[in-house]
Order: sequence, then structure tokens, then C-alpha cells
Amino acid sequence: MGNDLELEAKDYIILAQSLAAEFAQTAMERDAQGGTPKPERDSLRQSNLLKLIIPQEYGGIGANWITTFQIVREFAKVDSSLAHVFSYHQIGVVIPHIFGTIEQKQYYYSETVNHNWFWCNALNPRDKRAVITAQENHFLLNGSKSFCSGSVDSDILPLSAIDQTTGELIILVIPSRRQGVKINIDWDSMGQRQTDSGNINFDNVIVYPQEIIGARYNQNSIFTTIRSCITQLNLANIYLGIAEGAFASAKNYTQNRKKPWLTSEVECVTKDPFILHHYGTMWVDLQGVKALVNQAIELLQAAWEKEHNLTPTQRGECMIAVNTAKVAATKVGLDITNRIFEVMGASSTSQKYGFDRYWRNMRTFTLHDPVDYRLREIGKWALNDEFPQTGAY
Repeated sequence: MGNDLELEAKDYIILAQSLAAEFAQTAMERDAQGGTPKPERDSLRQSNLLKLIIPQEYGGIGANWITTFQIVREFAKVDSSLAHVFSYHQIGVVIPHIFGTIEQKQYYYSETVNHNWFWCNALNPRDKRAVITAQENHFLLNGSKSFCSGSVDSDILPLSAIDQTTGELIILVIPSRRQGVKINIDWDSMGQRQTDSGNINFDNVIVYPQEIIGARYNQNSIFTTIRSCITQLNLANIYLGIAEGAFASAKNYTQNRKKPWLTSEVECVTKDPFILHHYGTMWVDLQGVKALVNQAIELLQAAWEKEHNLTPTQRGECMIAVNTAKVAATKVGLDITNRIFEVMGASSTSQKYGFDRYWRNMRTFTLHDPVDYRLREIGKWALNDEFPQTGAY
């Protein structure tokens, strides 16, 4: 690849498109198999893209969120499971930057570059079964966490736990293979089948003081609430990528395989007025979502650059844009991944094509965060000029 730091954003997007083309060759078969996409994860390791968001001063590529989410979207077009685990690595590696001390930020960025660590995600603050107990010179972690995306084959495990003494929510970062950590291979949802988003058990896992990241530093900084903006916008980008991938697959099938309906009175299916109407509708919807997502990314990047100078108003404006993009991507994504069958016909439902994976992935992933609650936040803003709550996670 040459010197990573000399490459421009477009070079990394081209690299991601090349990887996506590689992933696309086996995406349908791997979706049917489920399990861990080990060769593909290794390709991501070898690509150097695991250091994409890490600043150059720590040996990283130093890409911004605009480039990062473009790459996430490229992967999601062909394989939303890989987009899922790749994106949560990028979101994970910035956790010490958002919540920790300067020394923790420096350490985890540098060590991720040095060891090419692959981060997963077990933060999930709604699951409060993991408990941390203070000992003389360390802590003990016990309990379980669910929806631990990318946990199998990961190197670093960021998670939230409850302080047994104070009831405080604590963020910590530990090695995935530490003694007492049991990563269960039990993810069996109908979609996102290769995300390894199952359960992890903790049995007297030692946690050292320097591995405690959150809830004790920078508590008065609005910047510590930016992670929810990042995670929600990540979802919007993956949803958009899935919809774009479904549209591209449908277009190829319609042009090359579908035959005109017997009463359509057209010689070529691409002249059918009803087919054209569907494609026109899908295209307009996709362009609208893309514009909303890109606008939200610009606001997120601006907010990220403010760091601890971020104001409540700037954060609120960013979150409204993110929520709007996320709701639109959800609705359009679910519609398009269903509508593609209207333009492809009954033969396209054959399992040999695997087109149902777009809807299954979209339906599974969009249920992780109920869109109704995003709409309620948008409604409070639209009617009462009230910004969303500054939840940190």
C-alpha cells in the first residue's frame, strides 16, 4: 500500500471498495452459514483499516468520520455483518478518547496500532448484569453481557459494568482473552448472522485500575455524550448501505433476468411503466436519505473536532440531524429491501439468489433501537424546540 499516512481519503475508499468486492463473492454463502467470518476479518486486519480513525500522531491513518462512514457504507452494500463489526471497531477504539484521560487515550490508540488490535462492542448499558467489585489493588468483574457484537475473534473488549458499592455505571476496557472471560458462540438471529453479537460471561475477571475508563473523568464535558451521536449515525450509514446494496442487486437482476409480464404490452421489462415507477420511487428515496445522512456526518465531524469545547447547542443540533437521518434510513431501508421483489418477480425468491438477506439484515438491525423513540425526540424538537437528552452511550 505504500505509506498509509500519505494516502488520501479517496485511496482508502478505493481500498474499501476492493475489499467489498472480495467480500461480495462469498457474502450469500456466509450469510447462510452464520458464524465468524474469520478470513474476512483477517483481510480487514491486513488492510490496515483497523487504524483508520486513529490520529496520525499515534501512528494511525487519521481519517475523519466522513471517510470512515463512507467506508462503512461500502462494506454494508455487500455484507452488513462485516460493516457491523468493522464499524464497531472504529467506535470502540475511540472510547478512551471520549471518556478517558489523556494518558488512556494515548495508550489505547498507540497499542492498537502496535498490535493491530480488533475491538468489539459489549458496552450495552441497558444490560446491567455485569458487576465490578473493588479489591485491594484491582477489581473483579462478574456477570454477563448481551449483544456483544464482534466479540468472537476480537482482541479488545470495551464494556459497561455496575459498581457494586456505588451503583455507578463504569466503562472498562480489557483483553478479550483474559482469564475468566467466556465469549459464547450463541448468536442465532435471522439477520446480521456473522456479527457474533451473542453473550459473554465473566467469572472473577481481574480488572486493573488503569482499565477503568468511564464515569470518573471529564464528567462535566458535553463531549462525553457524543458517543450516542456516533453510534446512531453508524446505524444510519449501515441501513443506507444495505438499501443501496439491495437496489443494485435488484437493478442487475431486472436488467438481466426478469421477463416482461404477459399483459404488460412491452417487449423489454426495462420499459414497463410500473417497473419504472418503482425504480423511480426507490431512487428518490435513496437520494433523500443519502442527503440527510451526509448532512448529519458533516455536523458530527464538526462536533468531534470541538472535543471538550463542544457546547450543548452544537451537540443537540448534531443529535437532531443524526436522529432524522436514522429514522429516514430505517423507513426507506425497510421499504426498499421489501420492494425489490416487486421489480424482480417470483423467481427472485429462490434461495440460490439470497436476496432475502437484505431484508433480514435490515429488519434485525433496525429493531436494536426502536425508531419510535427517535421520532419522539424529533417531535420534541420540532414542536417544542427541545434538544434530545444527552445520553452518553
